[in-house]
Amino acid sequence: MTAPPNAGGLVLVATPIGNLGDLSPRAVATLEQADVIYCEDTRRTRELLTHAGVTGAHLVSLHGHNESARIAQVLERLAEDQKVAVVSDSGTPSVSDPGARLVAAAAAAGATVSVVPGPSAAIAALVVSGLPTDRFSFEGFLPRRGGPRRRRLEALAGDDRTVVIYEAPGRVAETLADLGDVCGPARPVAVARELTKVHEEVWRGSLGEAVEAFVGRELRGEVVLVLGGATAPAAVPTDEEVAKAVKRGLDAGASVRDVAGEVANQLGVPRRRAYDAAVAVRRNAAR
Repeated sequence: MTAPPNAGGLVLVATPIGNLGDLSPRAVATLEQADVIYCEDTRRTRELLTHAGVTGAHLVSLHGHNESARIAQVLERLAEDQKVAVVSDSGTPSVSDPGARLVAAAAAAGATVSVVPGPSAAIAALVVSGLPTDRFSFEGFLPRRGGPRRRRLEALAGDDRTVVIYEAPGRVAETLADLGDVCGPARPVAVARELTKVHEEVWRGSLGEAVEAFVGRELRGEVVLVLGGATAPAAVPTDEEVAKAVKRGLDAGASVRDVAGEVANQLGVPRRRAYDAAVAVRRNAAR
């Protein structure tokens, strides 16, 4: 159910992901009419409101560390028929940003919940990636390490949908390498950076090419990775075929690491599989 323009209720308002010109007139009107605006960073939101000409707004912080604690307060305001707007620092609230728990609580309490749609880094990156958009999944930020990260990466390796992943700029090269290890170097990927901003960049190619393009490169700004879906290979190389290929490289004097990369590219297998095969071949040769 959508509330009339001046009625009370919880309203999620999408804000620009970079270009302030993307703030819609409806978003501005909603923020002007709100009794209170809950936001991740009051300073950043105040700057946005100043740009939009909105003055006198009542701002209250709502971020990942205090969202649960704010819920009761927001529900009280909704019970008083106040119009409560929620914004994140950029994009659409609750998409890898605070808001999801609040929306669930408000809906469960019977409050009106509506949305002013607009910018989303995930959708923006998806549509400019050049990869299929008919079926896709949003992964958000991957776990940073250990078993949870490995399990998510392995799940992505078999996903035939296009996958949208958020990543911090300092971890892009590492994540691309990890994706190449489990998905194979031929898997297509797009790297979208600083979308809608002056230095917007969309890089497209394979995971193998992406690792070479971004290793050692210092990045700034928000980054979205768009990974092409898995396709059924015409024929998966057998362990014997992989072993023969790595043996040829080792016999020619190449290192295990170099052989792994070369065989992974040649046969379209994950780098980790080629590396393990090369280690096994070298170990057997030393006996």
